[in-house]
Amino acid sequence: MIVLGIETSCDETGIAIYDGEKHKLLANVLYSQIDLHAQYGGVVPELASRDHVAKLMPLTKQALKEAELSLKDIEAVAYTAMPGLVGALMVGAAFAKTLSFMCNIPAIAIHHLEGHLLAPLLSDNQKPVYPYIALLVSGGHTQLIKVNDFGCYQLLGESVDDAAGEAFDKTAKLLGLPYPGGPHLAKLAERGRKEVFYFPRPMCDRSGLDFSFSGLKTAVLNTWQGQIEQNDIIKADIACAFQEAIIETIAIKCKRALKQTNVKHLVVSGGVSANKQLRIMLKEIANKHDWQVFYPPLQYCTDNGAMIAIAGAYRLLHGYRDQDMTIQVKPRASLNSISIRYE
Repeated sequence: MIVLGIETSCDETGIAIYDGEKHKLLANVLYSQIDLHAQYGGVVPELASRDHVAKLMPLTKQALKEAELSLKDIEAVAYTAMPGLVGALMVGAAFAKTLSFMCNIPAIAIHHLEGHLLAPLLSDNQKPVYPYIALLVSGGHTQLIKVNDFGCYQLLGESVDDAAGEAFDKTAKLLGLPYPGGPHLAKLAERGRKEVFYFPRPMCDRSGLDFSFSGLKTAVLNTWQGQIEQNDIIKADIACAFQEAIIETIAIKCKRALKQTNVKHLVVSGGVSANKQLRIMLKEIANKHDWQVFYPPLQYCTDNGAMIAIAGAYRLLHGYRDQDMTIQVKPRASLNSISIRYE
């Protein structure tokens, strides 16, 4: 089954083609709107929607050319239906439904987070086996999920306020770093001196697997404003302490989740999964406890069409497809919104 995947949940337009029978990615193209939104210091939803409209057809043609296929070879179309920016989701869903009607092929609504859960399966290396613990860590989500099987998910914990990536971006803005702030802050932190500053590890002194990162922004702001001399050295030191607080908090909760469930495989996905220091700390913990950690290839850590295409292929194998031409998207949605066997 040849599946065309469409990702338009936020500010990146992703188109990919996946062969479900051969378990092979045939094409993957991505257009990022970072330059468009950088002048505003954040994503402008209306501009994001308009840019998706302009880019979807050219990217689809590019993907078909890369895969050496035509539209008549596509057997199903999968699209991100939730969660995300409503206008951006509507653009992708309308495009998918149009292709579905025009080519008389099934359309499959995909939950964005399920795409991230399956992104590690795009790797050519060893893949995780069920059950595993998934850490979804991005600008919009920070969740720990037990994945018992495909479509069988159990939420263990999540952020009660800011997601980790959101905290990175907002803190970077407080320090005057360019948009998008997260990667700039992580790079700045590499120059910082450890143990000059210390920030709390939120909610690690209590039981449970929930996260909270909002208070760290206030701690950074107070620390920065309290400096007699505000220079790049101090800024790097603060960035280093902030990143350490985020990463150690995440690592503590991952360790706790693996111990509580007696599961030995950890999957880490989402934009923050590309963070070097996070990978180093999780590797150290995994080696100590004889656990294994799996990541998507770097190009699939952030939003992309490939993860939507593979999710569509898996859902087709389980008999799922849209029943009509109705367009339904949701800005917020838990994983049980389009369930197969969710717990």
